[in-house]
Amino acid sequence: QVQLVESGGGLVQAGGSLGLSCAASGRTFGRYAMGWFRQAPGKERERVASIIWSDGSTDYAGFVKGRFTISRDNAKNTVYLQMNSLKPEDTAVYYCAVRPSVLSSYVYWGQGTQVTVSS
Repeated sequence: QVQLVESGGGLVQAGGSLGLSCAASGRTFGRYAMGWFRQAPGKERERVASIIWSDGSTDYAGFVKGRFTISRDNAKNTVYLQMNSLKPEDTAVYYCAVRPSVLSSYVYWGQGTQVTVSS
């Protein structure tokens, strides 16, 4: 079984910053990419950012470009999301997930961490 544990969520004022971490553990699994997603109340889950594990290439949703940065630490099996210039509309539960191969979707999910941005 693969476990993903997110941490780092919390309450921050608009314009502030937060950093999220997601540590992966468990049985050996394919890891083509890891991603961060979020879901706000009453809204569908949306992809925030993703990173290709092998070469570190990244991709971002338009609404976070220039504000959020995804990174990884291979040795620690951990992916990070640095969030700057936070806005109230960034308030959501943030999830990390693993995409085992280029042919698969995101299969393994963490439990989520709440991020609340006050105005």
